Amino acid sequence: MKSLLFLSPFSSLFPSLSVFALALTIGLSGTEYAHAQSIDDITLNVYKEETCGCCVGWIAHMDERGFDSTVFHPTNIYTVKEELGVLPKWQSCHTAVSKEGYLFEGHIPAKYISQFLASPPANALGLAVPGMPMGSPGMEIGNRFNSYDVILMKKDGTSEVYATVKTQTEQY
Repeated sequence: MKSLLFLSPFSSLFPSLSVFALALTIGLSGTEYAHAQSIDDITLNVYKEETCGCCVGWIAHMDERGFDSTVFHPTNIYTVKEELGVLPKWQSCHTAVSKEGYLFEGHIPAKYISQFLASPPANALGLAVPGMPMGSPGMEIGNRFNSYDVILMKKDGTSEVYATVKTQTEQY
């Protein structure tokens, strides 16, 4: 597993430092030009609760498909989601941020993140799989599977279906 773990001993003492570090991570200038990149260049900053096991499963899914992940355990994950612009209707257990500042909320299959990063739609904030659908990456339990939508989150607060995953094999 290529994931790195970052636990700041100061995050509980100085929460504003965590917010500052998050802002630096996603880039406040907004001047970066979004472009297609090699999967070998993609590192996701993943924000999750320390005890969430399904998030670890999703990170393993991503790492097995060539992504690198740096993991952060913020004091309040919901504050991070709010500051990033992830509306409650889109939320799941973890949030990943690409170096361009795109957000990936929840158990999104790696293939859809790769597709998205190769050609980000205009006005896109990122992708989301709200909730925790049974059988999605990190949520595998035997052969159990519920179909689900991958949502395109837009900067203006609107959304649309980016993809529908009807079978477990469609995820890979």
